[in-house]
Amino acid sequence: MLAYAQEYLAFRRALGFTLGTLGQEVLLFARWADRTGHTGPLTTELIVRWAQQTPRRSPAYWAWRFHAVRLFARHRALSDPQTEVPPAGLLGPTFRRGRPHIYSSAEITALLAAARTLRPGLRPHTYVALFGLLIATGLRVGEVLALCQADVDLEEGLLTIRKAKAGQSRLVPLHPSTTEALRRYVKVRDRLHIRRRTEAFFVTVRGTALTYQWVTKTFRVLRRQLGWATTPRAGAPRVHDLRHTFAVRALLHWYETGADIDAHIATLATYLGHVNVTDTYWYLSAVPELLAIGASRFETFAESGGRS
Repeated sequence: MLAYAQEYLAFRRALGFTLGTLGQEVLLFARWADRTGHTGPLTTELIVRWAQQTPRRSPAYWAWRFHAVRLFARHRALSDPQTEVPPAGLLGPTFRRGRPHIYSSAEITALLAAARTLRPGLRPHTYVALFGLLIATGLRVGEVLALCQADVDLEEGLLTIRKAKAGQSRLVPLHPSTTEALRRYVKVRDRLHIRRRTEAFFVTVRGTALTYQWVTKTFRVLRRQLGWATTPRAGAPRVHDLRHTFAVRALLHWYETGADIDAHIATLATYLGHVNVTDTYWYLSAVPELLAIGASRFETFAESGGRS
């Protein structure tokens, strides 16, 4: 089964799909099937049994594992007609997007101020520049951490994003103030004579590339320091919510200035690196402020008899 799984993943990746955690689940399933001595075509019973064999009883995780292997089964059915392709959603929904935390201006100011108190040496400068870039551009944390020196053009104020979520590269223009902030970081980083062991733009005090694990760990420390509590609907504020905040602020600005959202949202989707524009439209229903503005506009539209 492992050979079939590897062939499937190679095929999908050749089409441009990254298949990170989804691909890992398919490989876990294939190795498990081989260990149990399974032979013959894939069956619904086999897939469900594997999906529910997890240490934690999490229906959402079971559904995710099931979904990953169901896609593999669809691929196998093309060459083996006896393969059973389970019905979609058999174990329930795979993922429910929670309400994002939208940072206020005061919270952003507090986060950057707290980052300045980090120690030692380069660390506060790195995190102020990192968080500032996330706030100003809405980039994913992984995209920022993947930036190399050659990807950051401070003369033109332009970033080259090479490791996007969907495996597609894109150019991201920077506001002059963001470019200047990155120049200041580079000046401090180079002045401290950090022995560089990587071409990564953001580095640790040891000169190694900053990792996602260290960023999230540091953010949690700052979150506790700031006393940011968990909310019932959105949970605790996350680093990724800086991206949501950027998108929501852009949409709110367009709504409040009477701009044509449909004309602008495709541009925002491209800037954010969304493969599907529906991912960008999601914000219109996920954030109360946008729901309220949208409802108000619809009410005005309806009262006018449908005349825009």
